[in-house]
Amino acid sequence: MQSNRRSIVTIVAIGIGAAVFIILGRFVSIPTGIPNTTIETSYAFLALMSIVYGPVAGALIGLIGHALKDAISYGSIWWSWVIVSTLVGFLFGLVSKKIDIDSGILNGKKIFLFNIVQVIAQAIGWFLVAPLLDILIYAEPANKVFLQGIVAGVSNMVTVGIIGTLLIGAYAKTRSKSGSLRKE
Repeated sequence: MQSNRRSIVTIVAIGIGAAVFIILGRFVSIPTGIPNTTIETSYAFLALMSIVYGPVAGALIGLIGHALKDAISYGSIWWSWVIVSTLVGFLFGLVSKKIDIDSGILNGKKIFLFNIVQVIAQAIGWFLVAPLLDILIYAEPANKVFLQGIVAGVSNMVTVGIIGTLLIGAYAKTRSKSGSLRKE
């Protein structure tokens, strides 16, 4: 019964997470001056949801949220970047058990691990996968897409490093620390 409840909670979290990803991507992003490349706060939220609900939920939030955001914002879906959002959400979630945010403890070691993983995940996604898929799928010029990937990747690393760490810290504070309740 507990597993069934957890599955339902995760499905609801995916739906809500995708909706918040869309809203943040649509209304809380900052233009960079590079065409079709913005500073996104949605990845900080994706990081939180991936850490709380795990890699599958993170991947689905990235996939659904980014695809719908593109469809609403541009009228079509830019699949290469949607694939990267899916990958990044999945990779963020891979450390969810190690960080164990539900324990209520978020120390320096866990923050460091989170940020190392998010930087590596985003470097793989934005510096390598997105530009290569842009070239393969859309025949985009390499110099353009690698510049876009670098700008998107660095800005996402910074926003996740700052806002994502703050969100995870705030969430951890809402959890009861293991062994914090004592019988008097």
